[in-house]
Amino acid sequence: MADVCSDTGKSSWPELVGINGEVAAKIIVRENPKVGAGIVKEGMMVTMDFRCDRVRVWVDKYGIVKNIPHIG
Repeated sequence: MADVCSDTGKSSWPELVGINGEVAAKIIVRENPKVGAGIVKEGMMVTMDFRCDRVRVWVDKYGIVKNIPHIG
């Protein structure tokens, strides 16, 4: 998928796993203003479309980032 979004800047944030999701979303937008970051709680349904301007921040019931946030 890297070729699909070739000019998007930073595309993955493994260092954010384990921190508060709201904080992570702010860091993502600060580090890459070309994307929007949205919180997705455990069990929420989401669309499966791929977007170069979106990062989903998957959090557990405590609001902690569980998966590596990345563009998509």
